[in-house]
Amino acid sequence: MNLKSVLIVLTVLLLPFGGISSAENDGDKEERYYTLADFKSVKKFDTHIHINTGDTTFIELAIEDNFQFLDIVDDRPFGLPMAEQQKFALLHLKNFPDQMEVATTFSVKGFNNKAWAENTIADLKLSHSKGARAVKIWKNIGMDLRDDMGKFVMLDDPRLAPIFSFLVQNGIPLIGHNGEPRDCWLPLDKMTFSKSYYGSHPEYHMYLHPEYPSYEDHIKARDNLLEKYPGLKFVGAHLGSLEWNLDELAKRLDRYPNMRVDLSRITNLQLHTLNNRQKTRNFFIKYQDRLVYGTDKAINPDTDAAALSKSIHDAWIRDWLFFVTDDSINLPGFGQLNGLKLPADVIDKIYYKNAKNWLSSSMKSTQSHKSGT
Repeated sequence: MNLKSVLIVLTVLLLPFGGISSAENDGDKEERYYTLADFKSVKKFDTHIHINTGDTTFIELAIEDNFQFLDIVDDRPFGLPMAEQQKFALLHLKNFPDQMEVATTFSVKGFNNKAWAENTIADLKLSHSKGARAVKIWKNIGMDLRDDMGKFVMLDDPRLAPIFSFLVQNGIPLIGHNGEPRDCWLPLDKMTFSKSYYGSHPEYHMYLHPEYPSYEDHIKARDNLLEKYPGLKFVGAHLGSLEWNLDELAKRLDRYPNMRVDLSRITNLQLHTLNNRQKTRNFFIKYQDRLVYGTDKAINPDTDAAALSKSIHDAWIRDWLFFVTDDSINLPGFGQLNGLKLPADVIDKIYYKNAKNWLSSSMKSTQSHKSGT
């Protein structure tokens, strides 16, 4: 083995996360890369969208920018009720079946009633017969819902088991928004990106409410769920609420082969890149099959449609530049970083193929809906 070969082997072994060096480092293979000019020609999928209106401006933008998307319904106690969210989602799905998919959810109302699990499964079956392809579980489990004894209901509560068993048996993906960013449990002066929000909403700032479950409680309950149901197709929203530490996220991806995460906390990824670009890039190379692009954009009826459309388009462009180029990017309050410039094959996975793969198997009734039978 010559000296060059020895150096290449050593480089691979020493890379963080066991990543494989790209062609721009080893020179043995010429990788393909995208540019800004490729943005509209490449198929893309945004896995985290909330449409709360019958207006189609956003969908028209998605078509123009070559995006498909997942419209997610959730059981939040504010804003548009889940039934209304689902009404809009299924309306758009009927009119734009090739452009989008729908993730339904379930209500925790009546959780303490004996028939709750049975009724909830019946509701999920109905939603999937109408075209839903996934299920979202929201942070009200763990941060709001309590049992008859006043105890918080966590994600690994045995009373939720029939729901998860149903999802596993039918190959239905679960999208989990469990807890909040770790900032939520820190004092304001220790937060990374959440000072403004939690400073304005102290009722949601868990640092001020130590009687509520801790950040570690939420992560442990989620991990317990994945241990118990290794066949569950699970997508951790917002980098699996491990946005603050790529090492911790990597541990979970290694431990739970059916876990994926969406990338809807891009500023955290940019901060990781600023602090250690090569480590962050290696993370994407190693886990390229486990990451799905998502933005968590909400389209509400009281928002100017044209302005919102421009805002979302501009955000999509900024994210594209971060992932596909090594251009200089300013992260306000932190400094300049260079984009990750991921190979085109990796971009194709995180922007499209991975999402299509984890949404591909669901209930037969859903597949019948999509094929028109």
